[in-house]
Amino acid sequence: MFDIGFWELLVISVIGLVVLGPERLPVAIRTVSDWIKGVKSFSRNVQNEISQELRIQELHADLKKAEQSKFEDISPEVAKSLKSLKEAAESVQHPYPSQSENTRVADTTSDENSSGETTDKKEVDR
Repeated sequence: MFDIGFWELLVISVIGLVVLGPERLPVAIRTVSDWIKGVKSFSRNVQNEISQELRIQELHADLKKAEQSKFEDISPEVAKSLKSLKEAAESVQHPYPSQSENTRVADTTSDENSSGETTDKKEVDR
């Protein structure tokens, strides 16, 4: 990215030491380092968002192809895209698992005991 060698870095650090002084130089280095981390994080987020948008457009185009062929004689790529679209639609319709999947209610005995009392239901985690 930058064509900076050892000697250029040495000259920059000496100039920084002379201009800022030994007390402020570590703080300045940390600040610049934080800025660089922020820029890298921002560029990574933008790259992820662009790749997601491209994937959505690709899925949309594959869906159009499948609709045009009336879901007959579709290529494996289009079939795979169609399957992933169906899975995404299912995850949107049911974003959270139902409570019955997370906790099971075990009815120990709903019949009356010999003493005539009923026992409570217990929640049992998987």
